[in-house]
Amino acid sequence: MARPIIAIVGRPNVGKSTIFNRIIGDRLAIVEDKPGVTRDRLYGTAEWSGKLFSIIDTGGIEIDGEDEIMKSVRMQAELAIAEADVIIFMVDAKVGITHADEEVAQMLYRSKKPIVLAVNKVDNDGRQDEVYEFYSLGFGEPIAISGSHGIGIGDLLEAATILLPEPKEDEYDDDVIKVALIGRPNVGKSSLVNALLGEDRVIVSNIAGTTRDAIDTPFEVDGQKYVLIDTAGMRKRGKVYENTEKYSVMRAMKAIERADVVLVVINGEEGIIDQDKHIAGYAHEAGKASIFVVNKWDAVEKDGKTMQHFTESIRDEFIFMTYAPVAFLSAKTKLRLHKLIPVINHVSEQHALRIATHLLNDVVTDAVAMNPAPSDKGKRLRISYVTQVATKPPTIICFVNDPELMHFSYARYLENKIRAAFNFEGTPLRIFSRKKSDQD
Repeated sequence: MARPIIAIVGRPNVGKSTIFNRIIGDRLAIVEDKPGVTRDRLYGTAEWSGKLFSIIDTGGIEIDGEDEIMKSVRMQAELAIAEADVIIFMVDAKVGITHADEEVAQMLYRSKKPIVLAVNKVDNDGRQDEVYEFYSLGFGEPIAISGSHGIGIGDLLEAATILLPEPKEDEYDDDVIKVALIGRPNVGKSSLVNALLGEDRVIVSNIAGTTRDAIDTPFEVDGQKYVLIDTAGMRKRGKVYENTEKYSVMRAMKAIERADVVLVVINGEEGIIDQDKHIAGYAHEAGKASIFVVNKWDAVEKDGKTMQHFTESIRDEFIFMTYAPVAFLSAKTKLRLHKLIPVINHVSEQHALRIATHLLNDVVTDAVAMNPAPSDKGKRLRISYVTQVATKPPTIICFVNDPELMHFSYARYLENKIRAAFNFEGTPLRIFSRKKSDQD
């Protein structure tokens, strides 16, 4: 199901990013302690009162002059209005109402979207009286918060999440494999869509950023139904000059959420760059089945070991996604294109794979016998039993004497043993520890 969206908007320097980081980083983010995953702070996922939602920070604009301030503020507000289900409008108690605040307020008022007014930098009781002037903006009762002190964040989230719509049910049947294509601009995602479909359904251009929105394209091969979700290219943050490009990242994240399988498209001519790792990290953190697709392979000078060396580079650079297979192809010439659909089918099956509890316990018992967990301050981890509690991605709970004794390295050891026994190729595998209770 597609998650509802909350956007934080306001003029520069009111503390939007601080609040965003509070919500995502301090108390609500669901993250994995795995090496090599770099997180972009523009877009995140959070939960409050049982409601899961996506949240966007529209901050980080460089300001050169008064005209640029108004231009940037207007663009931020317009984009937030277009994409968000609920908007948090943030203002600054220390400064009071500015002309820029009034401009944003007018745009938001006309939008008819649900608005929550947050007055930031109310750092002490002496500033409470400064909140009242913001009633004049016309959005009802302002919520006093302090990003720097973490005051009022719960009240803000309560007010925002109560306005969220229910998550939208997926419009496709369960047997349809939804495939998202992600990657930085100009790696050939739209060309790959066209090659798979055998017709020009998506605009293809060498101009980076031609595709702004996610585009759904259903098709069928040998009785299996698919939907291709093409997305705008994701630029490196330091080179994102337009807010429309920032929001292309958000749309790509929405596409990843909806997908069963994510194709991480890499330009074979240019090789791997840091931004490819950022992008792949999104798919990994979302728990999606993934395939590295090295495109433009026809243009790469090769010898007998070029493919092997490129694969080794991928394994070295994407150490957090060693489970993902690698496909080499050319969307332009259709070189090796026929090999992609079988790989998509395979990783989709692995993503939905469920292992019987007794089989899982046999593997883990053998793994512990071969390599017992090291002791920590005289205590040793004891695993009573394990069970798979979810698919997409496969999620395993280990019931143990003390979850604190399950070190990251030992969980990785168990993951490797489970993968060796059951494959799980192409999908993340999540392993959690839970204290065994008397009832278990």
